[in-house]
Amino acid sequence: MIDGFDFHKLSNGMVLLGESMNAVESVAFTFMVPAGTVAMPEGCCGASGVISDWIYRGAGSHDSRSLSEALDGLGLHRMGVAGMAYITIGAALEAGHLAEALSLHSELILNPRLEDSEFGPARQLAMDEILGLDDDPRQKVMISLREQYFPKPWSFSTLGNLKDLEALTASRARDLVAQTFDPCRSIFTVAGKYDFEAVCAQLESLFGDATPTESKPVVLGTRGDRYSHMPNDGAQVHIGLMTDAVTCSHPNYYTSRLAVSVLSGGMSSRLFTEVREKRGLCYAIGARYYGLKEYGAILCYAGTTPDKAQETVDVIREQFNQLHEGLTEEELNRAKVGLKSSQIMQSESSCSRAGAIGGDYYKLGRVRSLDEIKANIDAVTVASLREFLTQRDSWDFTVVTMGPKSITI
Repeated sequence: MIDGFDFHKLSNGMVLLGESMNAVESVAFTFMVPAGTVAMPEGCCGASGVISDWIYRGAGSHDSRSLSEALDGLGLHRMGVAGMAYITIGAALEAGHLAEALSLHSELILNPRLEDSEFGPARQLAMDEILGLDDDPRQKVMISLREQYFPKPWSFSTLGNLKDLEALTASRARDLVAQTFDPCRSIFTVAGKYDFEAVCAQLESLFGDATPTESKPVVLGTRGDRYSHMPNDGAQVHIGLMTDAVTCSHPNYYTSRLAVSVLSGGMSSRLFTEVREKRGLCYAIGARYYGLKEYGAILCYAGTTPDKAQETVDVIREQFNQLHEGLTEEELNRAKVGLKSSQIMQSESSCSRAGAIGGDYYKLGRVRSLDEIKANIDAVTVASLREFLTQRDSWDFTVVTMGPKSITI
């Protein structure tokens, strides 16, 4: 056990984590396979996304159609996504079908068919998603912002880029699966109603004979420019700002999260009140914490008009710099209520919990309980939050804008 959570490590090294939820009749599970964006070599940005779709197009004795029918026959909801460090493969379903679902998903990891005829459609879907960003300028700006802010390869978009996807072949993608689909370095999580001993025994029989692949260290590259402008003749300006924050393993993690909530935790938050309501500078604004294992950051977005873009950025920077001033118990309590409410709502979903315990183990090497999270939030005071903020010398921003003209940073 890890502080009240089920824990087991298979003979090959795969980590198994579980959180029992006795009030539900469902179960959710995930396999976190170390084949995410940062595991892909140079020139293969987006390969993880293609692979996460391709493996569902036939595995073991099932072709694409029969595999889909088998999965649908279990009434499960798929949870497959390519992330930065892992490809996550999983499902949520009625608890009585867990063993069958685990058996089918083991085939996706150990024996995907990866047929040439199915590669083209999987790659085309990934390319279409990138092309679709032209209709979503907000997301396009925020992707570009992360690309500018983080060092390579952590800056690469999980969607990929068109140049790399166009050059990606079935043969190359197949090699990448062989190199990265390593059960020995994978993390399995389960939440809901389950028999952990039975799960451990089944996964040992399915994956116990797997041998590890070579784990290559992540080589960091450079960061992008501090300011980048994307010309666009539209009537709107989309603004993204990003600045440093502590990582999720830092002692002041919850203090940092509450600072972001004071900034942008609702309609009474400082950014919404000062930038949108009082000055009418933008039609949309918000900030959120963004955390990777090695990095923490605050992301901020604002949508405005060309004549108000410069002032919008200036006032946002002003609000960050003045965040330590005038903090009140009322402000902090609202931030605490909002942050705890989001955590409590997530804890009631087996899908969310399966993902959360895996993310905790990857980033922290342990799993946080809901009681621990609530206690850490409650421990933050106005004095400790003010001290944390005043210790910061400055808020240095990376900025990306999209619109008819650039601004001055």
